[in-house]
Amino acid sequence: MVLQILQLLHCNGEDDCGNQADEENCGDNNGWPHLFDKYFGILNNDFGTKSNKCLLGTVPDKCLCRDLELDCDDAQLQAIPAVSTNVTMMSLQRNRLKKLDADIFYDYQNLQKLYLQHNRIRVVNPNAFRGLYNLTRLILENNKINQISPMAFSGLCSLVLLVLLNNSLNHLNDICKEMPRLNWLDMEGNQITSVGNVTFSSCNMLTVLVLQRNRISQLHRRAFSPLQKLGELDLSNNNIVRIPPDLFVDLGELLQLNISYNPIVEFQMDHFDHLHKLKSLSIEGIEIGNIHRRMFEPLKNLTHIYFKRFQYCGYAPHVRSCKPNTDGISSLEDLLANIVLRVFVWVVSATTCVGNIFVIGMRSYIRSENKLHAMCIISLCCADGLMGVYLFVIGAFDLKFRGEYNHHAQAWMDSAECQVVGSLAMLSTEVSVLLLTYLTLEKYVCIVYPFHYISPRRGRTVSVLISIWILGFAIAFIPLVGKDLFRNFYGTNGVCFPLHSEQPETRGAQVYSIIIFLGLNLIAFLIIVISYGSMFYNIQRTGTRATEYSNHIKKEVTIAKRFFSIVITDSLCWIPIFILKILSLTQVEIPGTISSWVVIFILPINSALNPILYTLTTRPFKETILQVWNNYRQRRTLSGIQKHACAPSFTWQEMWPLQDTARAQSSPEFSAQPSEMSFTSGKSHLLPLKATVHPSQ
Repeated sequence: MVLQILQLLHCNGEDDCGNQADEENCGDNNGWPHLFDKYFGILNNDFGTKSNKCLLGTVPDKCLCRDLELDCDDAQLQAIPAVSTNVTMMSLQRNRLKKLDADIFYDYQNLQKLYLQHNRIRVVNPNAFRGLYNLTRLILENNKINQISPMAFSGLCSLVLLVLLNNSLNHLNDICKEMPRLNWLDMEGNQITSVGNVTFSSCNMLTVLVLQRNRISQLHRRAFSPLQKLGELDLSNNNIVRIPPDLFVDLGELLQLNISYNPIVEFQMDHFDHLHKLKSLSIEGIEIGNIHRRMFEPLKNLTHIYFKRFQYCGYAPHVRSCKPNTDGISSLEDLLANIVLRVFVWVVSATTCVGNIFVIGMRSYIRSENKLHAMCIISLCCADGLMGVYLFVIGAFDLKFRGEYNHHAQAWMDSAECQVVGSLAMLSTEVSVLLLTYLTLEKYVCIVYPFHYISPRRGRTVSVLISIWILGFAIAFIPLVGKDLFRNFYGTNGVCFPLHSEQPETRGAQVYSIIIFLGLNLIAFLIIVISYGSMFYNIQRTGTRATEYSNHIKKEVTIAKRFFSIVITDSLCWIPIFILKILSLTQVEIPGTISSWVVIFILPINSALNPILYTLTTRPFKETILQVWNNYRQRRTLSGIQKHACAPSFTWQEMWPLQDTARAQSSPEFSAQPSEMSFTSGKSHLLPLKATVHPSQ
């Protein structure tokens, strides 16, 4: 327990020990940085003793000379230049060399450093470097070499550093055979597909081996056994699916191992048991389904470890530095890493729950002339309220895990609580979308085709609502039933919502996500936007026939504001979600911070704003509240005189005021009175209702 807490305190920018001990040596200098200083630092000690004069005599045009060093970079050379045989360094970078023939450097036996990068070399013939007995560094990176024989390096008995970075090599065969002192071999960015048991059989002095960004899929179980002095091994960004059990058995001196970004299916518990001196382990980009503390316990000297997911850090509590320490949503300490998100989750939760419960209560208390419409709105409030419940549960578990989330992260995401709360959020979202689409289509037909519109009966409305809820439950809970098909559909992050997953999705889960987010929801969004656009156009066209022009302008401005609120809230909610899901499906890396803001703030926007937009800010509601208040005051005033007086009852008229009905029906524009109509948005219901008072006797 203590070690796990200490891991959080290391290298956090604060002096938790009182003597800065927890903030010292925070950088990962294991592997090649340490080995480079050890093996190559001494080679630069003579830098201050070199003369600025050229000691090579005549040198080719465009070449520079200093002491015994020749610099012919960018000199457009197509052949090796002829210079004095006592040259010690030759830099031929960025020229037009295409081929290295045998014995081409034979006359330069004092040469210690040879730089041939960024040329067009395709062929390196056997004995090309023969005679270079003093050569210590050979750089051949960024050429077009596709095959090379060990005999090409014949005579390089002093070579320490060989860089073949970014070539086209696809096969290796005892690469160190002619280079007994080779210490550093960099073959990053080639096309090597396999490493056999003889590939490095003569490389017993090798301390750094870089095979990053190749196409390696096959590794012989004894491929690295001769490399008993190896300090760094980089196998990242290859196609390795399975690591042989004994691959690392003989690498007792290894300080740094990088096997990140390989499609490795699983690790054995004892894969790293023999790496007693290992200080840095990189396994980023790998989903470890069978992860266990036992895997990392033998690594007593491990100081830095790099995972794909920060939740894995809990399985290596003794390691001083574990990365990443957050996924943008959660961190080692907290389920919600950002303090702003922690505040927002409670604010949005409270706004959503209180607003929707209040509207449900008001709709139930005040009689409505359009009871079926009120029934739909209450149903929608129930769906939106589930989003508030979801946010409340996330906030509650954030409080529960505060300061030690990494101890519980994996268990939480796999728990039944996370699955249920995630399905509630999905249920809320999908039922709301379906309800809003239904209400929008109903209003569309009522406004655009008023003379053909037949008011829905109670049976049909109840059937539609029941069908919508059944479909919503099916969409939300199907992933909980088909575990083999969907895996942990809701438990891919700390907030239990499957909008974006860092884990590789199954084919079924991916298709399901496309159908829901980019199929059903996108179609519903387009229906809502197009329907409201058509309604607005129809109202505007009908309004132009009115004789009272100024009144028409006023009504048009009012309806324009309503439509703007409808469309903008819908767009703010769903457009970012569509974009995020498309990017996720196209394998674009999405920062977890963006996902967290979408789930906590953007997704519940409409659920929180709906009560405000479609009830609390409408003129009829405010008039009703004002009338209730006036009646209350009158009752208080007259309570001593008329003790048995009855309070008036109120009815929300959902479509048009009674006093205007006769006039509206006789008017050709009766179906397009914008200031009195009931509008239902895609996720934002705007119901400008008028209250009428019926005194009771």
